[in-house]
Amino acid sequence: MLLKIYPENPNPKDIRFIAEELRKGKVIIYPTDTIYGIGCDINNTKAVERVARIKNINLKKDHLSFICYDLSHISDYTKNINNNVFKIMKRNLPGPFTFILDANSNVPKLFKNNKKTVGIRIPDNNIIRELINELGHPILSTSVIDDDEIIEYTTDPELIYEKYHKLVDIVIDGGFGDNSPSTIVNCTNGDVELIREGKGTLEY
Repeated sequence: MLLKIYPENPNPKDIRFIAEELRKGKVIIYPTDTIYGIGCDINNTKAVERVARIKNINLKKDHLSFICYDLSHISDYTKNINNNVFKIMKRNLPGPFTFILDANSNVPKLFKNNKKTVGIRIPDNNIIRELINELGHPILSTSVIDDDEIIEYTTDPELIYEKYHKLVDIVIDGGFGDNSPSTIVNCTNGDVELIREGKGTLEY
């Protein structure tokens, strides 16, 4: 299913429908403020494993991220956030950043890689944030992009649907996406370390 949703004013009926589908274990592709993402309910084991198969990733080794509605969700899944790190996150979110933080015991076991960390995203995109708000907890985030991708296949939702419609249940058309990934910031040692420079400039 390809479902058009306008980011300026997401239709609440569509948001409720997709949230319900996520609760059933469905996998979706959705817009962010960077690249379109593939995701599911973080609490649905089969859906998470399905996303891993689609992207050909190892859940124990590869870094996966959560998309949260706002900063209030973050303390539910992380620990040891000092004031400096929290202030930097508050200054830059919502925005095109992934913050790597220490995971706590609330993070589903599937996500706990060998380093016991979790990536946190709060994109500046109304569609995905309203969807998470309706769902009540974060969703898994991994981008549709691969190293050998043709750019149009990662930015044009109709072409994304053409490529992925047999692999996922819903593709949300929220307009053209970006082809720059998020900037990744490691905060696990209590400080802020830039791991990957992507879209956005981190404000300290």
